Amino acid sequence: MIIVPEKEIAGLIGRAEAFDAVENVFAAMSSGAAYNFPVIREAIGHADALYGFKSGFDRSSLALGLKSGGYWPGNADKGLTNHQSTVFLFDADTGQAKAVVGGNLLTALRTAAASAVSIKHLARKDAKVLGMIGAGHQSAFQMRAAVEQRNFEKIIGWNFHPEMLSRLEETASELGLPYESVDLDRMGAEADVIISITSSFDPILMAGQVTEGTHIACMGTDTKGKQEVDAELVATATLFTDEVAQSATIGECQHAVASGIVSRDNINEIGAVINGTHPGRTSESEITLFDGTGVGLQDLAVASAAVDLAVRKGVALQVDF
Repeated sequence: MIIVPEKEIAGLIGRAEAFDAVENVFAAMSSGAAYNFPVIREAIGHADALYGFKSGFDRSSLALGLKSGGYWPGNADKGLTNHQSTVFLFDADTGQAKAVVGGNLLTALRTAAASAVSIKHLARKDAKVLGMIGAGHQSAFQMRAAVEQRNFEKIIGWNFHPEMLSRLEETASELGLPYESVDLDRMGAEADVIISITSSFDPILMAGQVTEGTHIACMGTDTKGKQEVDAELVATATLFTDEVAQSATIGECQHAVASGIVSRDNINEIGAVINGTHPGRTSESEITLFDGTGVGLQDLAVASAAVDLAVRKGVALQVDF
């Protein structure tokens, strides 16, 4: 069995590799070559943690396995990232354990890659202002991946805790782009692309605040009850997601579906746009929304790439198992 430690991941996988892996697996999902198994995600009743499993199988790449992990809100005080995860891969021909891969950085990279894929395929080509809702650890990954998809000229940001907005400003400066903190009215009025990456259980952005032609990537809602935008905004937009079943039950679309103002049939797979079986954005005035629920196949795709590169570069640990 191969072990790829967390400390080796940064030297193996970057944004480009993560983007390609995620785009390819979304396409495989839409074509029917890959599928996710039901998600298990529960509050464990200790340390306020949410813990679960995401798993699946891709027949095109033979990636089979699961990601185990979750969210520990107190980890920041311990010098650790709040999200902790490990990916386990299995041989699709024999069922034998194939690899154990550190999943923390991979999760950040694959989540940012998903929103970047949505921007590539759904945002207006002339998008100039990137809006960021949320300034946690993941926000910097999101911003770096997003700016590679359009010629953004400015970044604007909002966060529940204004003292954290320095992360957005510092990341924008690193990217050579001007930054400004704004209220949510200005966010909706000025941003051509909005990425929300929070752990909110109440809507932050409202339908009346968003202007025509905006692309929104909702990346924080991955659990029943979470919500980043109001249901009316979801109902107003043309909807895309990684997986429809998750979107309707644990993703951003869950509330609109539960209230009956959106049907599951209104939610489209982003993979269909990648494959060319759905047109994606059809007008410059259309509001598009990508519900990035996070699927196990994303984790398997980037972990498989990491294993291949680790073996090639000689940094993989080989153990009998």
